[in-house]
Amino acid sequence: MSTPAAVRDRSPIPPKDPRTGPETSARSTTDDESPRTRSGYARPPGRVLSALDRPADLFRHLGPNWFACVMGTGIVANAAAGLPLHAPGLRPLATAVWALAALLLLALTAAWAVHWTRHREAALGHARHPVAAHYWGAPAMALVTVGAGTLSLGRDWIGAEAALGVDAVLWSAGTLLGLATCVWIPYRAITGRPAAAGSAFGGWLMPVVPPMVSAAGGAALVSHLPPGQGRLALLLACYAMFGISLFAALLVLTQVWGRLVHHGPGPAALVPTLWLVLGPLGQSVTAANLLGGAAPLALPGPYATGAEVFGFLYGVPVWGFAMLWLALAAALTVRTARGGLPFSLSWWSFTFPLGTCVTGSSALALRLDSALFTGAALALYALLVAAWVTVAWRTARGALSGRLFLPPAPAPAQSVSAGS
Repeated sequence: MSTPAAVRDRSPIPPKDPRTGPETSARSTTDDESPRTRSGYARPPGRVLSALDRPADLFRHLGPNWFACVMGTGIVANAAAGLPLHAPGLRPLATAVWALAALLLLALTAAWAVHWTRHREAALGHARHPVAAHYWGAPAMALVTVGAGTLSLGRDWIGAEAALGVDAVLWSAGTLLGLATCVWIPYRAITGRPAAAGSAFGGWLMPVVPPMVSAAGGAALVSHLPPGQGRLALLLACYAMFGISLFAALLVLTQVWGRLVHHGPGPAALVPTLWLVLGPLGQSVTAANLLGGAAPLALPGPYATGAEVFGFLYGVPVWGFAMLWLALAAALTVRTARGGLPFSLSWWSFTFPLGTCVTGSSALALRLDSALFTGAALALYALLVAAWVTVAWRTARGALSGRLFLPPAPAPAQSVSAGS
């Protein structure tokens, strides 16, 4: 899931702090403009990283929002693995996409380590910024997403035992980081400078969704633990994380809805973040059904049956609301695009949240043997692939030119500070 980026630099930091309002005043740029370095002089457009003064500058402003690329790529693979119908050759293609997501995770982790080593102040600035800090949820979800793909798809290449070990490590690391961010970021928001009316946007969901992703991913690990208290503890922990994320997301969702009704959709740079609302909705439907399927392995009969029924009773109504939000977000996106929707990393918001609707639809289709949800899963997956191809291509172009690594556009000094 990605960020409401400043249009000039595609970074997660909008030129005006959403605590004082989501307006943006940055100069709009397109992919066809001549790249300019930080010093303002144009470089030959055919050169790799021509927008940067020097190649090493790509590490200087590498924010956590970049991990949305891993999330969006990984969900394309994971959603394919869970589809209720499988076309010939789909699994090998999905496995190749998982491998791409894994490579992106490794590359970004190494690049982020360089960023923290060489540009520690900039890295701390992301962690302290009232907007950019929300995207600390992206690395956590990227870890869990790639881990889930390793278990479901990567085993074809590396073997079942190795795949299980990799998933266990990535799921554990992502879960711990996600639990930390879902407490740390809201705490900073509560104790920092009060947010202005109309400042809520989809990015506020980023730090609270990771536990839901872990809940869905943890369901696949339940069967790999021996019967007993360990298996039961993992299942109960996943249900607890389901609740953590669900209720926190509902609190944010009401604020986003209020902002839309009272203040409108805001500037174009924020509109893609409306799709982030689909994330907790679709992922919760997925988690409820996957956990319901795992419940008989750890819970006694009546409770296991209740968990399976909950997947249906919870999943169908929430899926319905997700489709309402999908239609609303799509309509607002088309409306905004007519006046210009500049590319930024926030476009990755079109991928992972939509992918969770695919996995949720697939889970309901398999549980209910429903042709309706089977058709919905296939249609949504086609839309997901189209979105991913578009965003991945635009991201590759921006990365190769160096534009996506440019520093944030200047913002008023009072708009980038936050309380500790």
